[in-house]
Amino acid sequence: MGDAVELEVAGRTVRLSSPGKVFFPERGFTKLDVAQYYMAVGPGILRALRDRPTTLERYPDGVTGESFFQKRAPKNTPDWIPTAHITFPSGRSADEMCPTEVAAVVWAAQYGTLTFHPWPVRRDDVDRPDELRLDLDPQPGTDFADAVRAAHELRAVLDEFGGLRGWPKTSGGRGLHVFVPIEPRWTFTQVRRAAIAVGRELERRMSRHVTIAWWKEERGEKVFLDYNQTARDRTIASAYSVRPRPHAPVSAPLRWEEVPDVMPEDFDLATMPERFARLGDVHADMDDHAFSLEVLLDLARRDEHDHGLGDLPYPPEYPKMPGEPKRVQPSRARRNGPPPT
Repeated sequence: MGDAVELEVAGRTVRLSSPGKVFFPERGFTKLDVAQYYMAVGPGILRALRDRPTTLERYPDGVTGESFFQKRAPKNTPDWIPTAHITFPSGRSADEMCPTEVAAVVWAAQYGTLTFHPWPVRRDDVDRPDELRLDLDPQPGTDFADAVRAAHELRAVLDEFGGLRGWPKTSGGRGLHVFVPIEPRWTFTQVRRAAIAVGRELERRMSRHVTIAWWKEERGEKVFLDYNQTARDRTIASAYSVRPRPHAPVSAPLRWEEVPDVMPEDFDLATMPERFARLGDVHADMDDHAFSLEVLLDLARRDEHDHGLGDLPYPPEYPKMPGEPKRVQPSRARRNGPPPT
């Protein structure tokens, strides 16, 4: 696997042990290839991670080995990598690393980090998200083309309800993500409520193609808008993150005009550096914007007042939330029948 090497990353020296360790056997990509990839797209991934508490998805022995999510900053985190204290839904808390320079990303790659999962907050205010993140997840029987169709209607919904603008990217799998920079004025609960309102409006317009049903048995062959990705401690892979699949795909930022013509397989560890060198970070202007959620929250209030559409279930690991409906799988509820009178 070779002797350790030292990489110069914007004035920092980062030591990389076992640079020849193969992380992606199908493609032959090594740990050094991963580190050099992150150096090549450095300004882009730093824009996506800067000052955000970030969970590390680590594969110390590559994609065929064991993996784990590291939420707490490792004890050996250098003092030049800041951290932020965050609280989980369980009430527990931790200090997570908050990259402020590309060297922090390469340092994490040294420990087998492939995918970076940043919170939608900055370290100066960890309770007020500054991004509305919308995850279009094709269910069995659907594919990326279905997510693309939904994304275009989603773009129209965002524009109509508050003049919001979203920045699309591939997930690195079959889906699409659309991120909307927002003013850090609202709680996680309110941002999640806005995501539900977006999902319901999209579902009304595309009822045959889109669903926000939490229970898989109710989704059918549709694209699921996963509103729970906006809940506290639920994160989405960052732009430019490498995904742990055999062909080494990456989550690729896109311009809207590209969305109909690309495939997720177009973007991987080998192709993204050339694209980045040619185009730069196509989401570079995201931080120049911060939109309001007021119109979407008004829509959520109308949905509840006029149609009785309140909250939706949270993920199973969350404590019971105020106003949340029963967190019971529909088929199980039918089997058990109504409660005794």
